Amino acid sequence: MKLEEFEMERMQSAWENIVKYNLSESGVHPVAIRELVTDARDLEAMLQTELGYGQSNGTIELRNRIAAMYTGASADNIMVTNGSSEANFLATWMLVEPGDEAVIMLPNYMQIWGVARGFGAEAKPLHLVEERDWAPDLDGLDKAVSSQTKLIAVCNPSNPTGAILSADEMDRIVAAARSSGAWLLADEVYRGAERGGAEREEPAETPSFWGRYEKVIITNGLSKAYGLPGLRMGWIVSTPELARKAWSYHDYTTIGPAMASDLLARIALRPEMRLKLLARTRNIIRSNYPILKEWIDRHGDLFSVVDPKAGAIAYLRSNVRMNSLDFVNRLREAKSVLLVPGTHFRMGNYLRIGFGANPEHLREALEQIDSFISELD
Repeated sequence: MKLEEFEMERMQSAWENIVKYNLSESGVHPVAIRELVTDARDLEAMLQTELGYGQSNGTIELRNRIAAMYTGASADNIMVTNGSSEANFLATWMLVEPGDEAVIMLPNYMQIWGVARGFGAEAKPLHLVEERDWAPDLDGLDKAVSSQTKLIAVCNPSNPTGAILSADEMDRIVAAARSSGAWLLADEVYRGAERGGAEREEPAETPSFWGRYEKVIITNGLSKAYGLPGLRMGWIVSTPELARKAWSYHDYTTIGPAMASDLLARIALRPEMRLKLLARTRNIIRSNYPILKEWIDRHGDLFSVVDPKAGAIAYLRSNVRMNSLDFVNRLREAKSVLLVPGTHFRMGNYLRIGFGANPEHLREALEQIDSFISELD
């Protein structure tokens, strides 16, 4: 097996902790431990935690907390992973073989695309259409699916567009999977990070694909909607049989989650704390997006965007007369600002900008981009 370079992760890993302004991140400003551990008993439990090997598929208490978010699920449906990225890797590894087909939503976080190709599958696109507010090309999906299709992979809410599938679109995707007997892999890591409409109105949580199809795999985690990427906690929700199989594959990767992370994840997913964390994320998104939107509008025809419905990311069409990768590299070198180029999503003149940072940091970063643009010929 040979994996192609994961271009976005390579760039982020190299630069995100070096640049002054990191707008490549797709989550919100992270939660501090003191914000999460507010009870003296939890602090004592954390200090008493022995840092040995824990339950490698996640403690029963944690799996029960996760299962409670999916109607009809139990701990047997859950497999805890080190981040949703491991969940996606395990699911793809289990399902595709050389000669199989995998139909994958594009643009998208390119992990599943790269892993499927690495395992010898043919990756076929399910395109999102900008002119229809990044809705999926469902007629194209029906044409792409065949008897060789083993996996259909979607991201809902979408990375990088922030679009959310409608109920009818979800039904069509399920129907396409059922027609070929393919597994449906739904990355729902941005679920809970909805922007909503009215300022004080709490937005509805994006519906899950869970319960819509008997061969569904849900991947999710605490990185994006919960603001806890440093815990590296994710999960798979599927049939008990597939969860057990994922556990055995997990033996070959990270073996198990860290004991401290498992404990903090249990705290984060208590019902009252979960709602608090999601409210924090939504408040950041609702407060910060107008800052970015005003900046986009101020540039006239230079940039345009379909307003994201979820996530702390916006996917801008760029009319700067420069390849997006060149733009991002030169911006980073000149102004120490990191963005994600559209080339990392197999698209040309687009830029993904994360707006989940502290507001003043976001404003300063946008000013630096302004300065860079003004210096271009």
